[in-house]
Amino acid sequence: MRTEPSAKSGERRIAAARRLFSLLGDSLDLDLAVRLWDGSRVPLGRDVTSPYEIVVSDLSILSSLLRRPTPENLLLHYANGELAIEGGDPLGFVAAAGSGVARKRLRQLPKIAAIGAALRVAAASPRHASARSAFRGAGNDEGFIRFHYDIGNDFYALFLGEQMQYSCAYFHDWDNDLDQAQHDKLEAICQKLQLQPGDRFLDVGCGWGGLLCHAVERYGVRGHGVTLSQEQFDYAQEKIRSAGLEGRATVELCEYGEIEGSYDKISSLEMIEHIGLDDYPRYFRKMRSLLRDRGLLLNQSTTRRAKPARRRWRSPRLGSRLIERFVFPGFELDNVGHTVEAMEAARFEVGQVVSWRDHYARTTELWCSRLWERRLEAEAIVGAEKARLWLAYLTGVSIAFREGGLRVYQIVATKHASKGPSGLPALASRGEP
Repeated sequence: MRTEPSAKSGERRIAAARRLFSLLGDSLDLDLAVRLWDGSRVPLGRDVTSPYEIVVSDLSILSSLLRRPTPENLLLHYANGELAIEGGDPLGFVAAAGSGVARKRLRQLPKIAAIGAALRVAAASPRHASARSAFRGAGNDEGFIRFHYDIGNDFYALFLGEQMQYSCAYFHDWDNDLDQAQHDKLEAICQKLQLQPGDRFLDVGCGWGGLLCHAVERYGVRGHGVTLSQEQFDYAQEKIRSAGLEGRATVELCEYGEIEGSYDKISSLEMIEHIGLDDYPRYFRKMRSLLRDRGLLLNQSTTRRAKPARRRWRSPRLGSRLIERFVFPGFELDNVGHTVEAMEAARFEVGQVVSWRDHYARTTELWCSRLWERRLEAEAIVGAEKARLWLAYLTGVSIAFREGGLRVYQIVATKHASKGPSGLPALASRGEP
């Protein structure tokens, strides 16, 4: 049996790869290019002006992508550095790729010619991607939190801003920087809760203690925060000490079901995503038990759009499965209607439901840009693979908020234990953000 010399076989496969990408470019007409392992560059459009390039490091990687054309395989080759994006930040790349338009144009691809080129490339031995950073811990809240939050405060400090706020900022002006927008978010929450000197204030899922300390310093409340993250707990303890707030602010490392006491106001910012839909009744009953009569609860959560069939809506999407495996295990997103229903079932009176989706799109865009600018520091802290996975995660959620696949809502409610006025603040009654 006569075998083809390896050098000639390699040349033919490079030619086939160029041919395949050339055909894709004729159909897609994108403002970017592909650079192959031999250094050759193939434009993916007729008039490419952007600096963005998709860099394929080896024939075996392209063979893997053709044999196993799954989003997970693509993501992991990117995370492993075998498939790179050069020329700028990920959000700019997505804009140049124009994914929505590209899918429609792909129907124009000459299939027979493309299949022939693809088969020649795929004949090479593939090197499929693997992940060292996938979640393999205990399948409980403590394990989930440790995987996502305890990767290091230094990592989060690269992109969250001076207040270490890992939740949606609020922009009075879209040109405001992240720190100003996060300050304005803290102010908006304190005002919605009508915090007064001496109020007993609870922040459930307090993170690094930004809202807790802000409320104590500026509004004179007695504040208590809880978290399941050891890294966050240590940071918040030090923040309280360095700000001279001992005795007025405390933080506890515990699960929400273990919280004791009575409070006038409670905030819960994007913590409920960790709870799970089946545990909503228990969660909201617990929040109600911690509030005095006419006490206020502000619940902020990331949500999905409701579907006509509830069973279909609860089925996790591909993007959610990838996020859960590599970045944010154990999360489950609700729709806002069901959240309101669960709160009312727990005998809360809901006074205000406000969407901050555009604000979260801008927040995550700034997070992504800041992490991109400091990506080398991120790689030094958590490793190159995890840093790239986080860049992909922040890029994806930023696009999802911008396009409406993800939403975020603030709900202000009051515990209504007896008849009479609701006790809701005037801000909630007017529906102000």
